[in-house]
Amino acid sequence: MEIIDLSLQGTIMNQFVSELRNVNVQNDRMRFRRNLERVGEVMAYEISKRLSYAPKDITTPLGTASVLMPTDPIVVATVFRAGLPLHAGFLNYFDQADNAFVSAYRYYRDKECRQVDVRIDYIATPALNGRTLMLVDPMLATGESMELALEAFCTKGKPKHTHLAAVIASQQGVDHLKTVYGDRKDITLWCAAIDPELNEHSYIVPGLGDAGDLAFGGKL
Repeated sequence: MEIIDLSLQGTIMNQFVSELRNVNVQNDRMRFRRNLERVGEVMAYEISKRLSYAPKDITTPLGTASVLMPTDPIVVATVFRAGLPLHAGFLNYFDQADNAFVSAYRYYRDKECRQVDVRIDYIATPALNGRTLMLVDPMLATGESMELALEAFCTKGKPKHTHLAAVIASQQGVDHLKTVYGDRKDITLWCAAIDPELNEHSYIVPGLGDAGDLAFGGKL
């Protein structure tokens, strides 16, 4: 599995990530969602460089132009609910893609909220055999929800290549996916930033908080 940390590149995406983290900016809920969307657009562009292309003749008012066009059949997938704005950013670029969704949530097995588990409740996806799957989720904490989501989708077919995309990842989450998929050349992990640790409640530090709550409001 190839791991790409986009924060090491000097691009405008780092500004969007900084606003997602900034406590003085992130409480503007509309701006938070839009910044997730903008990060998705930049990541989609970066991933587009890895796709297959073929020339196609396009008729213009004055003649014919040959344009290199993507040929990969793409499915953009995300995890409810926090992943929706990031998913929208990817769709702004891959507007002809099919879509897939899965519901995954964390729950605590102890009163101290230190033993975290993940459950999958719902999945909707087209057939994935031979397609390029882009599974996008803002936060990669322990890595377990990304792993479970991918395994759930792969019950519906084997993608030709899978691109996993996270805005903020923990080093622990990256290491977990490396342990699970390290020998897989058909999987690429893209991160807008990788943070050093998780706290005792499995939140990424320094991270940005709860992406779902910041985007859509609190929950019971």
